[in-house]
Amino acid sequence: MQTHLFVSDKPRSLALRPTVLEETPSGVLIFEQVNAQNNSFEPPKCNVKLIGSSEFDASKYSIVNSRPVYGCLGLINVQNECFLAVVTDCVPVGRVRPGEDVYKIQTVNFYSLVNSQYDDLDTTYNKDTWDADDDTQNNVIQHPCAQLQKLFSNGSFYFTPDFDLTRTVQARTSTASFGVHSFDEHFMWNQFLISGLMEFRSKLDKEKQQKLDRGGFLVFAIQGSVGMEEVEIGGEKFELSVISKLSCQRAGTRFNTRGIDDHGHVANFVETETILYSDRTCLSFTQIRGSVPVFWEQQGVQLINHKIQIARSSTATQPAVNRHFQELLVRYDNVHILNLLSHKDNSGEQLLSNAYDTAVQNLPTPPGAVVMTDFDLHNECKGGSYENVSKLMQRIQSDFSEYGVFVMDSNDNRIGSKQRGVFRTNCLDCLDRTNLVQNELSRLALTSYLVNRPRSDKGYGQGYDGILSRHSHLWAENGDNLSKLYAGTGALKSAFTRTGKVTFMSVLGDATKSVNRFYINNFQDKAKQEVIDQLLGKLTGQKEIAIYDPIQDSVSEIMLKRLQEYSSVQKITIFAGTYNLNGQSYQGESLDAWILQHLDLGHEEPDIFCIGFQEIVKLSPQQVCSDFGSLKAWERQLEITLNKRSKKSPYIALRSNQLVGAALLLYVKQDIVHNIRNVESVVKKTGLMGMAGNKGAVAIRLDYCDTSFCFVCAHLASGHSNIEERNADFLTIDQGLMFPKGRGIESHDNIVWVSDLNYRISMSNEEVRSCIDHDDLQTLADADQLLQQISENKTFPGYREGTITFQPTYKYDLGTDIYDTSEKQRVPAWTDRILFKGPRLQLLQYARAELYTSDHRPVLAIFEAEVSAFSLVGKSPFEDGSFKRCL
Repeated sequence: MQTHLFVSDKPRSLALRPTVLEETPSGVLIFEQVNAQNNSFEPPKCNVKLIGSSEFDASKYSIVNSRPVYGCLGLINVQNECFLAVVTDCVPVGRVRPGEDVYKIQTVNFYSLVNSQYDDLDTTYNKDTWDADDDTQNNVIQHPCAQLQKLFSNGSFYFTPDFDLTRTVQARTSTASFGVHSFDEHFMWNQFLISGLMEFRSKLDKEKQQKLDRGGFLVFAIQGSVGMEEVEIGGEKFELSVISKLSCQRAGTRFNTRGIDDHGHVANFVETETILYSDRTCLSFTQIRGSVPVFWEQQGVQLINHKIQIARSSTATQPAVNRHFQELLVRYDNVHILNLLSHKDNSGEQLLSNAYDTAVQNLPTPPGAVVMTDFDLHNECKGGSYENVSKLMQRIQSDFSEYGVFVMDSNDNRIGSKQRGVFRTNCLDCLDRTNLVQNELSRLALTSYLVNRPRSDKGYGQGYDGILSRHSHLWAENGDNLSKLYAGTGALKSAFTRTGKVTFMSVLGDATKSVNRFYINNFQDKAKQEVIDQLLGKLTGQKEIAIYDPIQDSVSEIMLKRLQEYSSVQKITIFAGTYNLNGQSYQGESLDAWILQHLDLGHEEPDIFCIGFQEIVKLSPQQVCSDFGSLKAWERQLEITLNKRSKKSPYIALRSNQLVGAALLLYVKQDIVHNIRNVESVVKKTGLMGMAGNKGAVAIRLDYCDTSFCFVCAHLASGHSNIEERNADFLTIDQGLMFPKGRGIESHDNIVWVSDLNYRISMSNEEVRSCIDHDDLQTLADADQLLQQISENKTFPGYREGTITFQPTYKYDLGTDIYDTSEKQRVPAWTDRILFKGPRLQLLQYARAELYTSDHRPVLAIFEAEVSAFSLVGKSPFEDGSFKRCL
């Protein structure tokens, strides 16, 4: 539906009006920003009105562009200014079925509801880079939404004014009745932008809803690939379509988004549907691809051999895997996994494949509901023998026949058969190998259907070959398009998909793509990831544009006051520990005095253990420049220690990470894993001007119910007098350590540092040792550099520390209780500290432990934390009652 965009500047407002008024009495949709100047900390709201065409005073407006536009994608707040996203150009792709036309978005412009300075701004940009600086060299003013415009204009977004493109043919025609705007949230990419307008629509009466829909004002977009071809078999014309929809639930670029999240969503999840339609019949075959559903990642610059790291233990991973497959079973009834990873001994892919296999074996699903077939495609098809994929097709023939395809009579919409299962294909990136196999699956579905059709027509054979040729072309295009979205280049092996042949030129082309991928993935994708997160509303603090509604505002105010009535608070216990190992490996010493000390004092078993190590490897020059080290021995001993006196649920490893010598490990009770979400880890180097990891920090964040925690293990600059360097290290870590989606350390409700902060005591060696001999800890505390710097607000602002009631933890002669007697005679100090921030964190214990493996003594703290859990079910009755009272 074509519309015209109007603008008025006194006051500023935008209006969408259909280009043909007589045929569609749909009215005019008007947008105005409100409360822009009221509170800089409150996001702007938008006033939206749907008025009759006769009520619209066109004399107060001017047309922004003489060319028509094609509706709006929604509203977004950028730099505290409200922008309307309008589709300004699109091209038709083709028709799936009668009345089901699909369009590709070419251009999206963002119009401010506050001022006109961006209306005529030249928005040309460099399509080959995601560096915003490259786009501003010729412009004095940069459009705040320039990167969003670039993302929408990359040729991967599609929409239709006629039907629900987020669902398959089978889903759209099933007996289940979906509302006209009941879209699949997995595939609607502008859901964050348009949610406020959808809520506005829901509050209109039925007549106005119909007018809004007839106007075609709202556009619902998918991202992926849509290809269509017209073919003919024996005089019968067919529409052949391949439609791939990329999920927006865990969206991102290749090395920034891997594996699964705690909600069960996986990276690069794509639902692909092959549709063959004629006036007589309609065939649909659906299959899916998605990243291996375990927690895994590839950190650092990725060269030829990509180092794969499994980020969580199998037990801690299982709840998320269960959620993933439970949702797939609801959607598709049965799932057959085609795992194409390499089984080469000691390879990263074998490690990942083994973790996948373990997770599938532990699924609590009925027998046969989820099955798995391993097919090492690189080994089976080595030397370019991709025709060997036929071996895989033979192995899965039974389930392929059992699952079937969806077939419907085009004349009376009578359903002949339904698809009763789905093939879930994966390789490492779910691109090249996956597309090759999915092409064969689609081809098999098509040929299986066509061979059972009558062959009396003379031109049938020739048409049969033609349709398979067009099918190969569509799938090659599909592979290239999906690969560009995730990896930045077209798919490898696409030449074989197109022609069925491997040539020298195709091998050379694949090599060129691989080089391009290396550059794009390592140096451009981070910026692109931030734009994707902005579009999806996943940046820290990002909120949807609220549609101005005085009644709803009153209800929200009431609900905020009654927050406790639909939320619950529970208490959990957290153990935090820090230990500088001085490069010593585990030597058999019991860890009970440190890890289990709290039990002897009568404290409850902690729900979470946070353990920070420093100098877990010796900081030699070779290891300073490479993030190499092994936690295995310490991890094993910690898990043994934690569980040998546990009387309740066992402890499992949740997450660990390492930056050369600094390592951070989280263990949790197995029975609370289901309460934990969004576990992420990052590192920040501070050594050698930020290039080396001998000093720096490792951090892990998580959400426990609706309360966020951040744990930091840091090792700051050494040296008795290097106070300013340590302060600078803290500032670098505090401001520079960023989790995905723009979250920093300070973005969390509770923060705990378990660290060797290296602050010393500003007294002479003799004075310090004398105070220790006389147990005069107060005098030492008065001279403690960290306490002094905190009191002067020069470091760790707002942080708290327990009263130090133990002797300095550094530096001892190894294996003794004697402070340093070496030639250097280092001054004893409390270098090992635990600091915390959070209004609902209560310190129960702060102590040191007597372990002798290192020249440091470990420190521990026990916290009690209040965590909140909001109940949507409990909230609804209060919200409904408040709404009625406000009417």
